[in-house]
Amino acid sequence: MKELLTYIVEQLVEDKTAVSITCEESDGVETLTVHVAENDIGKVIGKQGKIAMSLRTLAKAVGAREGKRYNIEIAD
Repeated sequence: MKELLTYIVEQLVEDKTAVSITCEESDGVETLTVHVAENDIGKVIGKQGKIAMSLRTLAKAVGAREGKRYNIEIAD
């Protein structure tokens, strides 16, 4: 999931070198935190949060397929 999320976020932002994703797992839920350059945060969130919502929906679908639960957060 981390590789898929990295690929998608890199396609959205201008500064691809600033993209990093950290993973934490607790209580069976893997939390993926997306870190991007400050001027690219809006591109990852999208208008009215639609891109962020789509990323979370995709994570839910992948998680159902793999039998895992994912939570995606976007760092400020």
